[in-house]
Amino acid sequence: MTHIGGPTVLVEVGEWRLLTDPTFDPPGRRYSFGWGTGSRKRTGPSLDPAELGPVDAVLLSHEHHADNLDDRGRELLAGVPVVVTTRAGARRLGGPGSAGSAGDVRGLLPWEETVLEAPGRPRIRVTATPCRHGPPLSRPIVGPVVGFALGWDGQEHGVLWMTGDTVLFPALRAVPRRMTVDTVLLHLGAVRFPLTGPVHYSLTAAQAVELCGLVQPRTIVPVHYEGWEHFSQGREAVERAFAGAPDGLGDRLHWLPLSPRPSDT
Repeated sequence: MTHIGGPTVLVEVGEWRLLTDPTFDPPGRRYSFGWGTGSRKRTGPSLDPAELGPVDAVLLSHEHHADNLDDRGRELLAGVPVVVTTRAGARRLGGPGSAGSAGDVRGLLPWEETVLEAPGRPRIRVTATPCRHGPPLSRPIVGPVVGFALGWDGQEHGVLWMTGDTVLFPALRAVPRRMTVDTVLLHLGAVRFPLTGPVHYSLTAAQAVELCGLVQPRTIVPVHYEGWEHFSQGREAVERAFAGAPDGLGDRLHWLPLSPRPSDT
């Protein structure tokens, strides 16, 4: 796994090259997220799209927030054979006259599955997992989001799970009851906006500890906790929370190296 920045990770397995939530815009710009909310991007990606190489599929948790799909990320989709995202996102990206992917755009609801197949490569089963990108009753405002669990032929210990942008809520607690998770790409940041005060729109460090206590992954990889002004918790807060966690969860944290280009703000 190569952490490019924010939620963007290149996952390479069995000759597959999969990219999560493409974000490649430079820093400095402020983006609107709707309903009076927005955020400024503080750091850029560690790789340029031209340096990335070929991508076989994009796993896109949602396409309507620029910290998960920005302008240069959207341009990249045009050259990707398969994009897996939400049902609503697939309609917007793959519909007539859309500015999305030129390839196969697949929309999933939570717990629906699709399969990535290619000659000479292991089949990868992609299962959409539940997300709620904010407090109760916020879905009509923040929009639909999904996570992704990946399972492939010959996998030994359990799935690779990308949580997507979510808070801890009852449907998310069902994940460990339905699958065994080996590695989790944990979207963090404890997103907050001045307009809504103390309300969070992504996992807090404490929620992350509780979730991992339920899931019991062997490896925990934090992502999407840096680079934007709407994050209220960074690496230090996550490390403090996991340091006091039971079951040795803190020993399972693995921070992928990240060397973003200098900010020009």
